[in-house]
Amino acid sequence: MVLTVSTAVSGLRPPPCRDLATTSCVRATGGQLGVLYLGLYLTALGTGGLKSSVSGFGSDQFDESDRTERKQMTRFFNWFFFFISIGSLLAVTVLVYIQDNVGRKWGYSICAAAILSGLAVFLAGTTRYRYKNLVGSPLTQIAAVFTAAFRKRNLQQPSDPSLLDDIDDYDVNEEGAQKNKAKQRLALTNQFQFLDRAAIIESRSPAPAKKPSRWQLSTVTDVEEVKMVIRMLPIWATTIMFWTVYAQMTTFSVSQATTMDRHIGPSFQIPAGSLTVFFVGSILLTVPVYDRLLIPLLRRLTGNPQGLSPLRRIGVGLSLSILAMVAAALTELKRLRSANSAQSLSVFWLVPQFFFVGSGEAFAYIGQLDFFLRECPKGMKTMSTGLFLSTLSLGFFVSSALVSIVHTVRGVSGHGAWLTDDLNKGRLYNFYWLLAVLSAINLVIFLVSAKWYVYRDNNTETKEDDEVVCHA
Repeated sequence: MVLTVSTAVSGLRPPPCRDLATTSCVRATGGQLGVLYLGLYLTALGTGGLKSSVSGFGSDQFDESDRTERKQMTRFFNWFFFFISIGSLLAVTVLVYIQDNVGRKWGYSICAAAILSGLAVFLAGTTRYRYKNLVGSPLTQIAAVFTAAFRKRNLQQPSDPSLLDDIDDYDVNEEGAQKNKAKQRLALTNQFQFLDRAAIIESRSPAPAKKPSRWQLSTVTDVEEVKMVIRMLPIWATTIMFWTVYAQMTTFSVSQATTMDRHIGPSFQIPAGSLTVFFVGSILLTVPVYDRLLIPLLRRLTGNPQGLSPLRRIGVGLSLSILAMVAAALTELKRLRSANSAQSLSVFWLVPQFFFVGSGEAFAYIGQLDFFLRECPKGMKTMSTGLFLSTLSLGFFVSSALVSIVHTVRGVSGHGAWLTDDLNKGRLYNFYWLLAVLSAINLVIFLVSAKWYVYRDNNTETKEDDEVVCHA
């Protein structure tokens, strides 16, 4: 709404430049820039709160102990991502057209109206939503377990796990009344045994005057939940590389498009920035095909009700990112040969790399979302979603770091430079080959991490006998 007002009210923006070739454009005042940045920072703040919570809250609407609802939650992740992609497609097509041909105030006002409509629908369902009880700060729990384990680092680990402290079937609140436990009891595992000392009971008196604080004594379940987070970290780290590849689709791939033949027919020319339509289109094609065709087939082949486990879906996405960089390198070699022969290569040669990354995102994004929400301990969904979203931003940081390293090693101009302002004088294909090799190495590390990972379903003390357990 702030952006709509800033473009509609003439006093909140500088007058348009009548001649872009001159330097007579009026600069924006401090107040005008302040309004602009206010709108941008409000967008960033709202998006951060929304993205880190909406997927976790959506998954809370499904009972994971019910097999039918577990299957429904998987479909929720698929269609959740599908409609996000619909929004992206409308943004780069319809809204761009409206802003360029009708006016930015109309484009922003349509966005504001859509957000208000979404807010109204969201609020209308508040009486029907399922709400999970809060169980405390996850960062506090992690710090408490490490602190308690460090304090007892010299104690002997009991041979009988039943001698360690753990939650009961009921917890007692401050008024002394019993309430159902907020956490699902977890069995002790053999990984990261140094943390098990946090659950050692130092006092064996029959009726202690006061129960030790969580900084002195943690339950086995608290310890195992911290172990869950630690086990998730290698998966988190190895998914960053996919988003590094993804970053190339909005940077160097668009630069490639500007040097290629983008005509459709005698007069219409595709804007270079609109090539992301192929990218989003591949996502919109992959999600329903996987949901409607592949899942029933894979369910019969693997016995997994999800078709593919979350880790396998991530693995497929990482594999497709390698194919994308191989296709990008080969296309760049062909483009250079055409440029040297004074011929212009069709921009549709870029479609394979957009398709592979788009399809890879459909697998990787949904696989990550499913993995980080299913595998995180209760009460840690927002933090787990934050871990997932951080891979997106870190992927772009890694991309920038690689570009800086390449510039340092190979230079920014002259013979042998990989990345130059004029792509026809550079060797962009070598950068794509580098990403393909790094992605292949990353995939191997991911497979080792996935093999080592223990799913949460394998660690719960109570689960239905007929529940199908997912294996990496």
